[in-house]
Amino acid sequence: MSGLNPGYRRHLSVAAARHCCDSDCGPGVRPAAQMWTLRRKRRMVWRNQHETRMSAHKIIIDTDPGQDDAVAILFALACPEALEVLALTCVAGNVQLEMTTRNARRICELAGRCDLPVHAGCDRPIGRDLVTAEQVHGRSGLDGPDLPEPLMPVQRVHAVDLIIDTLHRQPSGSVTLVAIGPLTNIATAFEAAPDIIERVHEIVLMGGAYAAHGNVTPVAEFNIHVDPQAADIVVHSGVPLVMLPLDVTHKVLVTRARNAAFRALGTPVGRAVADLTGFFGRYNAERHGADAAPLHDPCTIGWLLRPDLFSARRVNVAIETQSELTMGMTVVDWWGVSGHAANATFVHDVDADGFFAFLTDRLARL
Repeated sequence: MSGLNPGYRRHLSVAAARHCCDSDCGPGVRPAAQMWTLRRKRRMVWRNQHETRMSAHKIIIDTDPGQDDAVAILFALACPEALEVLALTCVAGNVQLEMTTRNARRICELAGRCDLPVHAGCDRPIGRDLVTAEQVHGRSGLDGPDLPEPLMPVQRVHAVDLIIDTLHRQPSGSVTLVAIGPLTNIATAFEAAPDIIERVHEIVLMGGAYAAHGNVTPVAEFNIHVDPQAADIVVHSGVPLVMLPLDVTHKVLVTRARNAAFRALGTPVGRAVADLTGFFGRYNAERHGADAAPLHDPCTIGWLLRPDLFSARRVNVAIETQSELTMGMTVVDWWGVSGHAANATFVHDVDADGFFAFLTDRLARL
């Protein structure tokens, strides 16, 4: 295990819960009526899960919330008949690990899912300094809505161990990993327990770019650029891989009309999603226009639920890990000139109107 991410080794001796706000997780913080409401929501969620679990697709969402991560999580939780979310595993990315873990719990509580396990993972990339994106997501990583501090605890099992244990425990080929942050946790799990690789059904990830170019460097997309070594491990693991790159997510734009449709739901979730996407839209207006902002991470959930809305191509993808000039670039062999076998389903187009109609309809359930 000498080659593992040092952040994972450190967590082996220090409980992941140290990175959460334990003072916010104790009893007696909220009024009794509010706690009763949370308990009632848990019972309702349990009944819904019990009725649909036999047919739902099991997923672990590996995430670094992030406004668009938050919408992706809500999207998944709104579809229990199709997706059984086993856990959220958090990684450092958009903001530091303490904040991503806090944000994941805030989203769970917004959705009434205080029962969903949230696990803290790696707090740094493999062999590189962490690059964050507060300039995009705000200091908290979830700027926009006014969400309360979370009550639910962070689980004491490290996210990497949760991934390993779950893949060992569940039937082989039954669990999909949905990666919407840097791939540090998943790559570290693969390095620590290589036998789990063949047990993964597939990885559906938001990351990379081809014709869309980069959003953090001229050629690199943020999630891959933060930990290119982890991305390289995952891409070469042999696990069936679906990539939702900037080529498709830049076509999934939250316009003012689409934002208004979220708010018109008239629910706490609808208002929060409108606030989240409204804040997110302030960044990079020159690229997408003042009236639109890309909604990256929910595309992964959209693909799982409605692949008919997307167009994709089988290609070979390699990750640049050596050159600082092009670090994290996804080298996509679009025309098959490299002679290397295809290792990824590269999604490049989408019916955006159909996507937003479906997303809005599902969010109305929460």
